[in-house]
Amino acid sequence: MSYYRPTELKDALAILAEKNPVVLAGGTDLFPATDRPMLQGEVLDITGISALSGIGEVDGYTRIGAATKWSEIIAADLPPAFDALKLSAREVGSVQIQNSGTIGGNLCNASPAADGVPPLLILDAEVEITSKSGRRTLPLDTFIKGNRRTDIADGEVLSAILLPNGALKGQSNFLKLGARKYLVISIAMVAVRVTVSGRKIETASISVGSCSEVARRLTDLESALVGQEVNDLSVSRDLVRSALSPIDDIRADSDYRLNAASELVRRTFFGALS
Repeated sequence: MSYYRPTELKDALAILAEKNPVVLAGGTDLFPATDRPMLQGEVLDITGISALSGIGEVDGYTRIGAATKWSEIIAADLPPAFDALKLSAREVGSVQIQNSGTIGGNLCNASPAADGVPPLLILDAEVEITSKSGRRTLPLDTFIKGNRRTDIADGEVLSAILLPNGALKGQSNFLKLGARKYLVISIAMVAVRVTVSGRKIETASISVGSCSEVARRLTDLESALVGQEVNDLSVSRDLVRSALSPIDDIRADSDYRLNAASELVRRTFFGALS
């Protein structure tokens, strides 16, 4: 194994262009997926690059570096719209995993059960991808193309998550259902962000994970909720179920997932309002 741990992004990009290594960003998904005592081939560890870590403001966006650890997100002083992301961060394994795992690694692993994806979708997240030839951005919902598949090409690295400031209004909430309380892959999970004007729903953003190949925004349900009175809300189970396409697996069958997702959406939405 050849192991590289640069401290400058330009050096990492040069290694990416020349060697096409496996990118290591915490390793909490990469190591469990390795069937040998150690990683094989060329490995590029990006956790020593300060430009890829931290949370800040840039050109109308909140920028989260791809190598920012989950524990850093939990500790950050962020507005209520980020509460769903903070709650999901607390669900990413144990504290030790949260101290090592990174938000970018969670996205690049592209698991249907990635805890970070639904809370980022309700914030209209975009991703920043960097290579020696420059940078490009694209919406998160097009970056993750399917189970374990992303839009990253050879020579590129996910460098940041960009959250437009216009999407950082309101209150948010996150709920996850698993076979036990802690340290579990989800059966279903829901993130909600809501803004209220007077006593009516002004905007609603709802995303469900673990119930399709990729996490999905429930745009039809969002539209149906806008304008409803807070004290007389009706969350349509049919609009939840029609947006999803869950699988049967060892954790739950598809019908259970649909029923669970419908109930989680209702609970998460009312939790955000409260």
